[in-house]
Amino acid sequence: MKASINWAGEVKFEATSGSGHTVVMDGPPDHGGTNQGVRPMEMLLMGVGGCASFDVVHILKKSRQDVTGCVAELEADRVDAVPAVFSKIHLHFVVSGNKLKDALVKRAVALSAEKYCSASIMLSKGGVEISHSYEIKE
Repeated sequence: MKASINWAGEVKFEATSGSGHTVVMDGPPDHGGTNQGVRPMEMLLMGVGGCASFDVVHILKKSRQDVTGCVAELEADRVDAVPAVFSKIHLHFVVSGNKLKDALVKRAVALSAEKYCSASIMLSKGGVEISHSYEIKE
């Protein structure tokens, strides 16, 4: 896996993934930014959510569940020091579908957390407390 980060002036950067997709990162105005992109730590948090959401939907589809939507709502706390690393991340999944089985949604969230989501597992091994919850909407 590769990526490149190109400085675009002030504290703005354009990140390009190895697969050719580009995203803009920028800092807040009080740090010299112009608020034209996500913050790098927000990007990291979104990556965790994307990784876990991919797992949950994939596992549910393999379990023949009729998933019509999945929203991961993430909240993170950071330490009040430099570096301001994450101390806690909570992922709450809102899974929509037809006749979804609670036990299978619970299993999908657990498998993502314990076995498949590389991003959250990596952060948890680095001391970040990661928790999960879910709800089902028909």
